[in-house]
This record gives sequence, C-alpha cells and structure tokens, in this order.
Amino acid sequence: MVPADRSFYITTPIFYPSDVPHIGHGYTEVAADVLSRWHRQAGDDTWSLTGTDEHGQKMLRTATANDMGPREWADKLVQESWIPLLETLDIANDDFIRTTQPRHEQGVAAFIQKLYDTGFIEAGDYEGFYCVGCEEYKQTSELVTGTGKYDGELVCAIHSIPVELLKERNYFFRMSRFTDRLLALYEERPDFVQPDSARNEVVQFVKQGLDDLSISRSTFDWGVPVPWDTKHVVYVWFDALLNYVTAVGFDGDEATLNRRWPATHLVGKDILRFHAVIWPAMLMAAGLEVPKQVFAHGWLLVGGEKMSKSKLTGIAPNQITDVFGSDAFRYYFLRAIPFGQDGSFSWEDLAARYQAELANGFGNLASRVIAMLTRYRGGVLPAPGEASERDLGIRETVRRAAVEADLAIERMAPHEAVAAIWTIVEELNGYITLEEPWALAKDPEQAGRLDSVLATAAEGLRALAVLLSPVLPKATAKLWTALGAEPALGLLLDQRLRAAGDWGKLPAGTTVQALEPLFPRIDPEVLNA
Repeated sequence: MVPADRSFYITTPIFYPSDVPHIGHGYTEVAADVLSRWHRQAGDDTWSLTGTDEHGQKMLRTATANDMGPREWADKLVQESWIPLLETLDIANDDFIRTTQPRHEQGVAAFIQKLYDTGFIEAGDYEGFYCVGCEEYKQTSELVTGTGKYDGELVCAIHSIPVELLKERNYFFRMSRFTDRLLALYEERPDFVQPDSARNEVVQFVKQGLDDLSISRSTFDWGVPVPWDTKHVVYVWFDALLNYVTAVGFDGDEATLNRRWPATHLVGKDILRFHAVIWPAMLMAAGLEVPKQVFAHGWLLVGGEKMSKSKLTGIAPNQITDVFGSDAFRYYFLRAIPFGQDGSFSWEDLAARYQAELANGFGNLASRVIAMLTRYRGGVLPAPGEASERDLGIRETVRRAAVEADLAIERMAPHEAVAAIWTIVEELNGYITLEEPWALAKDPEQAGRLDSVLATAAEGLRALAVLLSPVLPKATAKLWTALGAEPALGLLLDQRLRAAGDWGKLPAGTTVQALEPLFPRIDPEVLNA
C-alpha cells in the first residue's frame, strides 16, 4: 500500500476561454478530478487547481471581434461556460485561478522582476513566424503549406491558420543556459516527464540545444506589464505557467507554497514543451523547486481528427451528460482510453459501454442485491456463516482490487485503476449466478448459506461504493444510502480508500433502503437522434 498523509497537488492546464469548452477539456478536468478525489479520500493532503488563461493577443482579438473589451469578454466566458463545465462534470476542484486576478498578476510581476535582477532576462531583437492561436513563435519545421482559402501560405500545423511574420524589440529569458541542467533532470528523474513517449520527445528536443525565449510583447497591451518597462507586457505563456505557484502562495504566503508545491501537472501533449522545458527552466532560474511530474495525456479524436473547435470536431460535454449523465461521462473517458495515449470517441461505443458495463454490469448488480436483501431478509443485513471457498474468493478479489487500483493511481494510470475495481463487479455478478440465492431462499435448510451469500454481496457493494466514489460520485452516493451504510460507517467521502479492501466493515443488522436505478434505461430514439 502507498503511505497515507502525503501532499498531493495536481493541476490542469489553465484553458483559453476564448471559445466554449469541448469534451477534450472535460477529459482533462475529469482525469485530474478523479486523481485528486482518490488522493483526498485516501487521506493525502490534497489540492486541485484549474482555471483560465485570459491574457494575450488571441483573447484581445477575439474580444474585439465580439465588440467587447478583453476583461468583459473573459468575465462573460468564464461565468457562462467554464464555471458551468465544472458543475456539469461534478468537478470538486479546490481552487479556480484566473490570470486576470490580482494575486496572479502581482506574482508574475514579482517573479519576472526577480529573474531580471539576477541577470536571467536581457533585451534583444527577434524576428520570426508567430501563430496567434498557439501564442507562440514557430520554427519552419512546425509549419505546413496551407490548402483551400490558405492555399500556398505557411500555416500552423496545429491550428491550420496562417502565421504572421513579426519583428519586435523584446526581453528574453536566457533559457539557453539551462540545457545541461534540464538534461540532468531528465536523467536523474526518469518519471519527471511521462509517459515514456513524452519523455523521449522532450529529451530529444532539449539535446538539440535551447534558444533564449522572447518573453515580452510591445505591439499590444493586454497582459501583465513588465515592471521595469511598462511599454511591454509579459508573454502570455510565461505569464500563464506561473499560475501553478501564484495560486498557492508565491510572493505572499510562503507557508502555503511550502505545503503545496511541487505539483503534478496534467497537460495535453501539444503543450508538453512549455511545461517540461520552459517551466522547469523558469523555476531553476528563480531558485524554486521544479514540479513533481509533468504527465502528457493523449488527444481525443473524432473521425481521426484531434478534438478542436476550429476544425469543427468539438463536442460540448453537456451533449453527453444531458443524455447519459455526468457519471457516465467520467467513467467512459477513463475506462475506454488508456491514459497517456490518443483515444477515439464514438457515440456508439459510449452507448454500448453505458448499457453493458454501467447499467447491466454495476447498476443491475446493485439493484439485485438490494432487492434480494429486501425480499429474503426484510431489508436487514444478516450475519454471515462460515465462509466458503467462493466467499473467500470474493474477499480476495476485493482486497486485490483495492491494492492494484491504488498503485495504478500512483503511477498515473486511472484507466488501470477502474479496470482493477471492475473485477469486483464481474466477480460478484458471477458469484450470484453460481450461488443462486433465489434457489437457496426456497430451502429453509439453506438459510445460513443464504445469509452468507447476501452478506458477501452486500459487503462487496460496500467496497465498490468506496472504490468507485472518485469516478462515479452520484451513483455511489445513491448506493451508499441504499446500503444503509452512513449510520454505521459515516459519510461515503470519509471512507479511507486504502482501507476499502478490508473485509467485514458493513455490520449485520444494517437496514437497507430502496435503490433508484443508478443508470436508467435510455430511450433508443434518443440514442438514434
């Protein structure tokens, strides 16, 4: 077992709110939420951060196109789209940071001033191809020839829009000085960047040598002013990366910073280099500890295309939750896609898994056990008799699943954690089929055996409710209530996950209640609409 009572600080990227969120954003939020809920319920000192990145040229242009100022535009999008996303997906984040908040802007100014004072920032000229969508200067190797209305033009390979040739007098972060230190970091801590494919990409990139990084802009004013030269604003990525420390006390609350930092960063692989190269170099320059880990998950693909509003593959999370519910959204994306790899989304696969795994697998198991306790024992949990080999097999399945799931969470593999827990669902369904409690109930001489079967099944459900609560918070809360567990054991969220596999916690005499369907039947006409 992993030791309890440790610090676990996890972050999502802070998202550009210049458009509404799609399921790719939801995927990242859910993954971070499941990991943080698990650690929190395991007893670790947990903090989960998400937020929005509101500065930069892209936000300014989008706001202008909508006849609004950038602050007004950001406020509207955050309140109408990004906060509701968290509510739609049952995200239990501890903090939401906006880069327009004073706590962040003050921290950015203090950080960049520190680097300037210590000689890590100098003035210089820069000319290059700039992608407004990425808010980044691009190498020619990162550009492709456009097609359609951009035929013959150089376009960004990610956004498929033309780049702009810019020449500016900027301030530069002397990132080139950190090439060797970064390579030493990757060598000494192989798990610093994961999965391995992401680590290999970063190592090969840094081995080519690093250039200094332009970190200011003077052609627009929507950003944090450079403290010693207010004609410039801080480059949006340099600004945004600092949210991970400004949110936990940098430049104002050293005790909180020491308690929370370093963090585990979840990022999409398209922003890996910012987090695994630029960000640790910035921290090294400031004399701060580098992150605990940078984990790059894969892309969600629809029809072979990366999820993207600009390419019309964006699907709003509520399009799924309105039909299947938030628990199904959370389960599907962590069950169907190996974390760290690209994964294809399809409505057909989602509907099939909902029916087979959630409704018929877990939901039907829970309703059958509650119904049999009500029918055969008046809704009161009986004391088990001597355990049979099958009973002991269920106990071992539960014990092993709890251990394996916790270890999977520790190595950032929530899909493996869900798979380990699901063995309990499968084994319990098979156990009930083999034991045939409906047949035992007809034979008075088998009353003791029926008690053992019902007690074993109920205790298995107790373990499932605890282990699945980070993934399926709504369904497990309903099951916990139906099991009558709260009066005897306390609130579901107070149950320690690393002790979930300990057997025999639900006491005999516990009274169960009616259980509403955990995953209701969905009208086929809705699915085919």
